[in-house]
Amino acid sequence: MTTRFEISAGGVVFRQTETGAVEVVLVATPDGRWALPKGLVEKGESLEAAALREVQEETGLEAEVVERLDPIEYWYWWKEGDQQVRHHKKVYFFLMACRGGDVARHDREVEEARWFPLDEAIHQAAHRTERQVLQQAAERLRVSKEPVHR
Repeated sequence: MTTRFEISAGGVVFRQTETGAVEVVLVATPDGRWALPKGLVEKGESLEAAALREVQEETGLEAEVVERLDPIEYWYWWKEGDQQVRHHKKVYFFLMACRGGDVARHDREVEEARWFPLDEAIHQAAHRTERQVLQQAAERLRVSKEPVHR
């Protein structure tokens, strides 16, 4: 059996609305699930650079890294040619402040990029591990003594 190890990076991009509420961006995958923007780290690319690139590609947004969040790990199967290959993936996430851009300018890898109130995003995220990342982001944003819109 073939097993591949992959490293990806992504972000929890947030903004503060005029009312003070925090919103984050989720992307709709081709199968209709809501997820955090993320993707494979390219050879020679730092985790942070990969996360910023993937966020820009999948959401159309420019962001700034605020801090690193806990990584997640999972396993999945993917058909490659005539065989099923087992993948072990580790994804490093970063909390990111939105600095500009437009969610309508996402790439073709995703069906849609959309802002959600933070608590709603936690419920909309399709994967348990990504819901945990969003909960960690919520905790970090709630304990911050500075305004989140720097």
